[in-house]
Amino acid sequence: MTDIVESAEVSTLLDELTRMTGREDPYPRYHRLREISPLVRADDGVLVLTRHADCAAITRNPKIGHMPQHMFDFVVPGWSDHPALRLLFTSILNLNPPDHTRLRRLVSSSFTPRRVQELRPSIERMVGDLLDAMDGGTDFVTAFAFPLPVNVIGELLGVPEADRAQFQQLVRDWTQVLERIDEDVLATADPAAAQIRSYLADLVHERRRQPTDDLLSALVAAEEDGDKLTEDELLTMAGLLFAAGFETTTNLLANSVVALLDNPSQVTLLRDKPEIAKDAVEELLRYDTPVQLLARVTWDDVQVGGVPVSGGERIVAYLGAGNRDPQRFADPDRLDLTRPDNAPLSFGGGIHYCLGAPLARLEAEIALPALVRRFPGLALAGDPVRRDSLTLRGYTSLPITS
Repeated sequence: MTDIVESAEVSTLLDELTRMTGREDPYPRYHRLREISPLVRADDGVLVLTRHADCAAITRNPKIGHMPQHMFDFVVPGWSDHPALRLLFTSILNLNPPDHTRLRRLVSSSFTPRRVQELRPSIERMVGDLLDAMDGGTDFVTAFAFPLPVNVIGELLGVPEADRAQFQQLVRDWTQVLERIDEDVLATADPAAAQIRSYLADLVHERRRQPTDDLLSALVAAEEDGDKLTEDELLTMAGLLFAAGFETTTNLLANSVVALLDNPSQVTLLRDKPEIAKDAVEELLRYDTPVQLLARVTWDDVQVGGVPVSGGERIVAYLGAGNRDPQRFADPDRLDLTRPDNAPLSFGGGIHYCLGAPLARLEAEIALPALVRRFPGLALAGDPVRRDSLTLRGYTSLPITS
């Protein structure tokens, strides 16, 4: 039976992951944690998982879910007074059944695979336009990785093009609360969340007055058996869909470019065989996932990785570690765009599986082959600047020459 290990080395490794020195390359630390034990306990009592099977299992276990809202006051007193925390904690991202089930059903009726696939021509056009504008040295995040997904999700939701650019910094400021919650973070995150919500409230008002053929209008009209989204639910959902729709995809595109440039043979493979794009995106998601961890709480006594765990335990599953688990992936630190039987954890699993996964995949499947075909001399033009975050892994700057 696996033992839950608490030790000085575990504490050191987990502490290093809270600092840039550890976040630059967390994977050796993940491997060492797994070697010590697939289940370790942090100094604050949180149970940390690093094995693929365990990370996957907790997303599907009905005895494990998100922290109930009535417990938030014990963990983050006064959370409801903070716009940043209200927007996060009351979103579908942090809800449990039956509230989660109801909201997911209403949103899924509007955010359909057909609606996503209808965006393909627009995405192909946007990719072409952005590549046309890239000439010589540029910052890939600024020139491509941000504008592509923000314009895609903006077009899908119905956010006017002229308004989209402002949200890069607003969302980055708001999502700091995923990493830590303190006065300094909230001083920036709260006004950002309030501005996001205020903007969306005006846009929702406009869509109620004059609906258009966009997702926001569909969400306003969404109804099932007489049930509709309340105004608060609608604004929270719109904020989450818009933020998640570009933030993680921006990171996926930038992480993928760095991974490819570190592996020139794989760039050649993708350029020569663009038909492998779907498999390539799955491997890039596995290799350096833009979402590195997720948090859960046990609602009842349960087995985790074969170990009895009491109800009320907090759990963090390191998805990035599970994606490099040698028990699941042969030679896991090697990038192999043709890897068979791939199963990255990057979009979570179970009832909380990412709603936007098909859209993120589609954007990357179109963008990455087009990028390496257009610029056969693509290379780094300087040192990439890693975002100071582990939960959302990406770059703030990625200088390239094309």
